Amino acid sequence: MAESLVVAERFGYRYPDAGRASLRDVSLTIEPGTFTVVAGVSGSGKSTLLRAFSGLVPHFHGGEASGELVVGGLDVREHGPGHLAAVCGTVFQEPETQVVMGGVRAELELPLEHRGQPAGSVARAVEETALGLGVAHLLERRTDTLSGGELQRVAIAAAMVHDPPLLVLDEPTSQLDPVAGDELVWQLRRLNEDWGTAVVVAEHRLERCLPAADRVIAMVDGAVACDATPGEFLEWASSVCPVLATPAARLFSLAGLSPLPASVKEAHAGLRRDGVGLNGDMRREGRHDPGARPRKRRSLLRRNGRGPQPALQVKDLWQEVEDGPTILRGISLELHPGERVALMGRNGAGKSTLLRLAKGLDEPTRGSVERAGEVALLLQNPGDYLVHGHAVEDAGVAGVAAAGLAGREDANPRDLSGGERQRLALEVVLAGDALRAVVLLDEPTRGMDRLHKDALAERIEQLAEQGAAVMVATHDTEFAASLANRIVLLGRGVVIADGRPDEVLGGGRHFSTEVARITGGKALLPDEGARLLGREAPLNARVGGAP
Repeated sequence: MAESLVVAERFGYRYPDAGRASLRDVSLTIEPGTFTVVAGVSGSGKSTLLRAFSGLVPHFHGGEASGELVVGGLDVREHGPGHLAAVCGTVFQEPETQVVMGGVRAELELPLEHRGQPAGSVARAVEETALGLGVAHLLERRTDTLSGGELQRVAIAAAMVHDPPLLVLDEPTSQLDPVAGDELVWQLRRLNEDWGTAVVVAEHRLERCLPAADRVIAMVDGAVACDATPGEFLEWASSVCPVLATPAARLFSLAGLSPLPASVKEAHAGLRRDGVGLNGDMRREGRHDPGARPRKRRSLLRRNGRGPQPALQVKDLWQEVEDGPTILRGISLELHPGERVALMGRNGAGKSTLLRLAKGLDEPTRGSVERAGEVALLLQNPGDYLVHGHAVEDAGVAGVAAAGLAGREDANPRDLSGGERQRLALEVVLAGDALRAVVLLDEPTRGMDRLHKDALAERIEQLAEQGAAVMVATHDTEFAASLANRIVLLGRGVVIADGRPDEVLGGGRHFSTEVARITGGKALLPDEGARLLGREAPLNARVGGAP
């Protein structure tokens, strides 16, 4: 029998100056050729566990480690990241902090050159890895011209290029559009099945990963709370930790159906097996009505008594990169006070560029941007806003509390989970009492669990009710469906759809919710789907329901 790649025996870890341990008595093994998903809410210890596999914990972060953890035959308390990199490829939540070279090809060549590989072997490995991960078309690009999702895929390719026996990924699909996210998961599964690489993935959007997984390890307060197959995990989550249940599992649970499906395919099979039909159409019945106007709207400015002017008006906007691609192609749109808009589209469609132009960080090649007042922008990398050694120095006591981190005012932001850093950065952006005409958020749910997404949605509704126009760039279709009253879908720099969530997300194959794929687009969210199935379902507007 092959030796286990990872062996943990009552392993524990506490960050420096932390009031509690981030990992407690973790005992587990990871076998060669397995595909493991690590689940848990923000701050549960997922990222810390993966950092330990790579040796960053305790060698980079410091702190205190206890128990035993051996990865690829190397004791992590005696061997640091440099040694462990030979057996464990790692990709973290913020790929921009991992990419160090100016060009994509050079980034993929670097790990092989460090190992003294001959030029021919380097070239072949780079080509095959780039083709396998769908980044071959990026090989000649500068890394500073890549979108967040493109950068994430390049970081993954660089971690895989030397063919490590263990690949560890923290939220690898967080910046990928639905198509690229699904492709990545199945590329990882192929790597796992064809090459025998053991894959460990920490994810919040479990619906993307469970169909490929052999096993799920659920972390609660730094300890392993569940270690089971995907189906068994969903049964556990539905009864013990509902926030971890996937939309499909919540749909079946609300409808009183079992077993809970780990994929859309299993959901379809379950409905056919039980002879359950869909009663009506939530969109036609008007139960999902995100297109309704907000309950409260405040005019920020009035023009000649003719009513409120747009909070943001973009006219014929073009953005062209010298010696590079054309990112935006004549975009025109308006945001009005009180609107909640989800900006969606594939990686490289121009979402982040549009937000930067709207804020005024960059100047367009052509076209104009008119703003009715102050514009607040939260970019993808929360580290850009967290520059001090303690959370309270960045956001203040009130900001730390609003981020759900009360009691951790003295925590170093680098020791927080990705979701925690994201929430803290948002409070930095929103600090102060100034009334903002526009609030722009670029992938704000990266690293967030469902409870904190719900809290973010409530905060966004609050801002909209105060009169701000809010636009959120996101790949999270469930979040968009529960939050927005309007979806703007970009495709390679042009607007290809602009309408209500049920119109844009209900009929698509990729830009749609899991429930929409199960119900043929008749419902977007679990409680709506349960009512379609003719079962009793609680009309909870925040846990799986529409706003």
